[in-house]
Amino acid sequence: MRTAVTGSIATDHLLTFPGVFTDQLLAERLDRVSLSFLADRLEVRRGGVAANICYGLGLLGLRPVLVGAAGGDFEPYRLHLKEHGIDTDSVHISESLHTARFVCTTDRVQNQIATFYAGAMAEARTIDLRRVIARVGRLDLVVISPDDPEAMIRHTDTCRALNVPFAADPSQQLARLERDEVRRLLEGARWLFGNEYEAALLQERSGWSTPQILDRVGCWITTLGDAGVRLRRKGRPDIEIPAVPVEGVVDPTGVGDAFRAGFVAGMSWNLPGRVAAQFGCTVAATALDYIGTQEYRLYRESILSRMRTSYGTTAAAQVVPHLRELP
Repeated sequence: MRTAVTGSIATDHLLTFPGVFTDQLLAERLDRVSLSFLADRLEVRRGGVAANICYGLGLLGLRPVLVGAAGGDFEPYRLHLKEHGIDTDSVHISESLHTARFVCTTDRVQNQIATFYAGAMAEARTIDLRRVIARVGRLDLVVISPDDPEAMIRHTDTCRALNVPFAADPSQQLARLERDEVRRLLEGARWLFGNEYEAALLQERSGWSTPQILDRVGCWITTLGDAGVRLRRKGRPDIEIPAVPVEGVVDPTGVGDAFRAGFVAGMSWNLPGRVAAQFGCTVAATALDYIGTQEYRLYRESILSRMRTSYGTTAAAQVVPHLRELP
């Protein structure tokens, strides 16, 4: 399955705070917050939702097409992505802005405070998916992940106009979107991604109930943190997938992107939705063992062992034929 992923390309600045954020918050002073957290570790990593998803797909041998905007500082990042099997020739390069920046501080109990600077991402609205398709040929799926809002809407409209299947992943951009914009992003999506908080925000922003959303999307996939994943489809019982247990989480940043990569890979291999979600959870668990969103590695026996332990031998056996490229 030929997949393109549109969305953010960024550099991540990941800091670790040895305390707990909530210990510094005073309930009677929340109207005027001025806090400084002394971090004891800094990691500078490659990131951005679209690039993170492409990285996971590339590790799994799917050769995804990355579609987004970056700055003139992108070249070393481009080489890294190409080395992992990602087509970067449709990345727009800004002549004046830096690649986006994501700055995230994580405390001792995995709470996070983050700031995102869009930079070159603001120029993603100039990208035309028609040109991407003219270059690479017919696309079987476009994942529309968080990006410049105008770009997300443009890509969604293009997919509908060209009858190209797409996945809606508005997640972090929901707070910036108006009701009509959210509705345009959802209508006709094959898959809808988000976490539990975003699921509630999505209903508030769209003005649609759960049944109304399910009328408009093929499958609503909600990640639930250490509780796993829920799949919802119109007229069918919900499917609850438990998470793969992980001891000593190293870094939760980008775990949702790793899940998406694993799930999209599983569906591209024509696995049942349940098994694709289980595989996504397994890839996500692997990402939790590493600092940074594009540092994890996938090893065949480790993946299969985790799947057998968490989901049984039958689920693992369905994945085996598709992991030949893994070491």
